[in-house]
Amino acid sequence: MSHTKSRRTGPRGWLRAVRWLIAAGLHSRANATTLAVAEDLAARMDYDTGHARYCLDEMVARLGISRASIKRHISYLRELGALAWVQHGTRSNIRRAMGLKGYAATATVYAAVIPPVFDHAMGHRIIGAGYTARIVIDQRGQAPARNRVLNHIPQQAAPVDNPPVDNPAPEGLEPPSLTWVEEEGKLKVVGGSNYTSQARPPKPRIPHQSSYINGRPRTGLDVQEAHKVIRLVRALVNWTQSAPLRQLEVTLRPWTDRGQDAYQIAADLHGMCSGMRWKPKNPIAFIRARLTADAQQRREMRAAQEAAARWEQENPVEGAFQGSYSTFLDITALNRQGVQRLQATSRARGWDDLSGANDTSTWGAEADVLAFLNGSPS
Repeated sequence: MSHTKSRRTGPRGWLRAVRWLIAAGLHSRANATTLAVAEDLAARMDYDTGHARYCLDEMVARLGISRASIKRHISYLRELGALAWVQHGTRSNIRRAMGLKGYAATATVYAAVIPPVFDHAMGHRIIGAGYTARIVIDQRGQAPARNRVLNHIPQQAAPVDNPPVDNPAPEGLEPPSLTWVEEEGKLKVVGGSNYTSQARPPKPRIPHQSSYINGRPRTGLDVQEAHKVIRLVRALVNWTQSAPLRQLEVTLRPWTDRGQDAYQIAADLHGMCSGMRWKPKNPIAFIRARLTADAQQRREMRAAQEAAARWEQENPVEGAFQGSYSTFLDITALNRQGVQRLQATSRARGWDDLSGANDTSTWGAEADVLAFLNGSPS
């Protein structure tokens, strides 16, 4: 209200001004629907303050007009300068402010105002500016009505110097101000806007974040496909059902980015809690902690492999076998297992024991193979 150029009024004078504004064509889109919305507001206005609550849902039920249409025609009335904001609707609990139980959002309240263009056309004289401006009634040369009756003084109309207008006011005069005004002046118009800003601070802008999948930017289609998979995962793994779908999809992207289906992901999640009687209270935090622990384990294993590779370069293996040290250990272990199986088969069939237990030459197959790998002939 502090920014509007229009003056305050009551419901009857306001509705008369709205009819004139629409008929004058000052807004190209204002029509009979706009007038119907204005009449609904006027029927609920306070006669002293000219305030009315928005009550959008109730207006939809009463008028049979869609929500979008009512919002649009309310904006036309504001653009005509016929409505001003008294209070912006918010989600703040008004019942708590009143000391009551329960919840009720704070309603939007509009004030009925008349724009200066209507006063210009009607030839009204105004003192003040903005919402608190008032109409001046020229009563010079006129005695109060009570004195005229007592003294039998005939009423005389005082001449006025108002400029001629194209659309004069009807026989019913504009309702006067609530207080007696002695001075008069011409209309004062000050700069301002009927569109007031809300008191709450602006929300911080969240920077755009993009992620990549297999070296290319992630698209909306990728997210939709991942959502389908995660919905099935939540149905298969009961301890994930308390997590929001969007957060769970972001957390399980290491699986979905590898192309794993819902059953493979569910098997991995079940493996995280295998052998445990408790279920994670916060599934998102639990999965992220396990992913962090697995990543740390992979880093440690990679560091150990790099250290082993450096040691092999600094201490090369001599002899016939020139492979890496880790490969050498693997082959040695496999060789030992093969010799043990061969010995067991030989005993079962009655053959000579290759270990040399039944032979006086003390020849051992395992010893010869190891000696060959180490580069020393037996």
